[in-house]
Amino acid sequence: MDKHGSMMKHTKHFNHGLHVHNVSEFKKRLLVSLILTIPIIILSEMIQEWFGFSFKPLFQKEILFALSLIVYFYSGYPFLKGLIDETKKLQPGMMTLVGTAISVAFIYSSWTVFVAKGRDFFWELVTLIDAMLLGHWMEAKSVLGASKALEELVKIMPVTAHVLRSNAVIEVPVSELKVGDIVIVKPGEKIPSDGTVIEGNSLVNESLLTGESKPIPKVIGDSVIGGSINGEGSLKIRVERTGEETYLMQVVKLVKQAQESKSKTQDLANKAAAMLFYIAATASLVTYSSWLSISGLEFAFERAVTVLVVACPHALGLAIPLTVAVSTSVMARNGILVRNRRAFEKMRIVNAIVFDKTGTLTKGSFIVTDIVSSIPKEEFLSLVSSVEMNSEHVIAKAIVSYAKENNIRMIRVEEFKSLPGAGAYGRVGGREVYIGGLNIIRKIGIDVSDLKELQEQGKTTVFVIVDGRLAGFLGLSDEIREESYEAVKKLKELGLRVYMLTGDSESVAKWVAKELGIDDYFSQITPDKKVEKIKSLKGIGLNVAMVGDGVNDAPALATADVGVAIGAGTDVAIESADIILVKNDPRDVVKAIDFSKKTYAKMVQNLIWAVGYNVITIPLAAGAFYNYGISLPPALGALIMSMSTIIVALNSQILKKHYPSEIGLKEKKHIFKDPVCGMNVKPEDAQGKVEHEDYVIYFCSRHCQEEFSNNIKRYLQKLEKEEEVLHEHLH
Repeated sequence: MDKHGSMMKHTKHFNHGLHVHNVSEFKKRLLVSLILTIPIIILSEMIQEWFGFSFKPLFQKEILFALSLIVYFYSGYPFLKGLIDETKKLQPGMMTLVGTAISVAFIYSSWTVFVAKGRDFFWELVTLIDAMLLGHWMEAKSVLGASKALEELVKIMPVTAHVLRSNAVIEVPVSELKVGDIVIVKPGEKIPSDGTVIEGNSLVNESLLTGESKPIPKVIGDSVIGGSINGEGSLKIRVERTGEETYLMQVVKLVKQAQESKSKTQDLANKAAAMLFYIAATASLVTYSSWLSISGLEFAFERAVTVLVVACPHALGLAIPLTVAVSTSVMARNGILVRNRRAFEKMRIVNAIVFDKTGTLTKGSFIVTDIVSSIPKEEFLSLVSSVEMNSEHVIAKAIVSYAKENNIRMIRVEEFKSLPGAGAYGRVGGREVYIGGLNIIRKIGIDVSDLKELQEQGKTTVFVIVDGRLAGFLGLSDEIREESYEAVKKLKELGLRVYMLTGDSESVAKWVAKELGIDDYFSQITPDKKVEKIKSLKGIGLNVAMVGDGVNDAPALATADVGVAIGAGTDVAIESADIILVKNDPRDVVKAIDFSKKTYAKMVQNLIWAVGYNVITIPLAAGAFYNYGISLPPALGALIMSMSTIIVALNSQILKKHYPSEIGLKEKKHIFKDPVCGMNVKPEDAQGKVEHEDYVIYFCSRHCQEEFSNNIKRYLQKLEKEEEVLHEHLH
């Protein structure tokens, strides 16, 4: 079985007590029940009395019994099986209530046919089963719509890939790809697996996978994610990960774990649903006993059955799982992955956020921000970058990168030396050049008091000495992310305290904290000391969320009330984090808090509805308002019960509107075979191109393009038929 089939199989086990994948079964049993309901209603004496007609064939009662027997055992099978299963497990629930109600009705009615005279309940029995099946069928479709988001994630992956083997491109199923395979991805196609670009460049749309709304430029050496959509350029990619190791399958695994895990809210709902069975059973017995002496056996029996039906705890049992199914899947498509549901629920009450600085609030890479020189700037940068080009130090790389961006000419260096703890030396065009920090300056006794402002800003200063004299200096800093400003601002607007942890100096930490408006900071903190700071904040009564990279900050993430790993990219298997942010965007912390609040609100709404529904309908079913002319027939009670679950399912799906799961460009199929003449066409050689609905079609000539435009319907049908044949061949 391929990876799609395997994962699809797993997703179908998302079970809420109702077999949501058996929608067709409910429909089939409902049709049989409806067909047999017609003669049963016509043969029922009560119906004949109500509508003033008489139809009494031979063996009327026996025919009624035979037809009802089929409905009871065939159409009522899901409820009878559920009754047996729940009884065996000693976990009575919804199916026990429904199965008991229809069984009591059938047994009592059969008794009136063969043993003692009395009014039968055959028509009430079959209409009750009709209503239950109709409700469950509608309910199953609603539940399936809410819970199939996991399957939709799997469907993002393409089915086939173009693999380069023996200098020929062949089409193979994605499941047969191996690490090291070279695949060709044409414009508009989905990337078949995680890999690295080895040829070509293009814009790649990752919106369905990470929530990144803008297409991302990809060049040689860049990583790509399987399932993302290639833009207008062709790419040659080396496969790095396949099957369960790919980013998408890791995401599916995490989402599935989150959906199957339990939270405190879920535990409460489960206990309430179990308790409701005993309340319903007791209420049914009390109702029967009370009405038996007042209105007789038939009315008492009808009321007792109705109580059993309306009190089904189905909506209560689904209130939480459906909400979780929708929220975790939608969040995954927005680059927010939940590993721990209890921690995710706690995210809504967090009142302190602690950010690691480097790589979280800042970009984690140096940039040149200041240049002061006593010689021409271009000459100064040429001397500096020529020496630093020979160094592997991160600061040296930043200076060289800046020089390249400004088209500075670099000269061959002689006698290059790395000076440990000081800097670097080299001869450039016959001139001696020393580059380094304060240690070099102190050796020759140069006054650097004018650099106080740069030092207060936490910038790293690099001095340049040419032929024994100070030629100038450069100021470099770890650039603050633009998104950090907005993230800190929004968190403070929500009333949260924002802290920062860093191993950098006091001056660097102070400047970054002041720049971003952070409430407090802790500088020169080693990774092992970060845990102590988290504990100290928790010790003063704060609910703390720690945001870090998930590697160096692993102990601190595990210590916090909620651990958030940021910038995971394609590596989402971070055990230390409760919540994983795929993108390096601190604003996603705000989004995670917001989604936690909205998810919890939906859970509470569903629970209030499920409990409130029972508080109102059980007294109605029991006949508490019968003297006021208000009564609830069993069949109507069954429909109301099912409608309550449908409302819960629809309410859960509203979460999709808060953060649309499909952002960005819609995938279009690029057709490189001219549908008119059948010739294969390269995009760069195409004489014409037509975009129509979900297709981008390339043509070998203007004539073929005109022919297609004049007969679009015929050629589109041809394309669809060819795709069906290809799909059947691959499966």
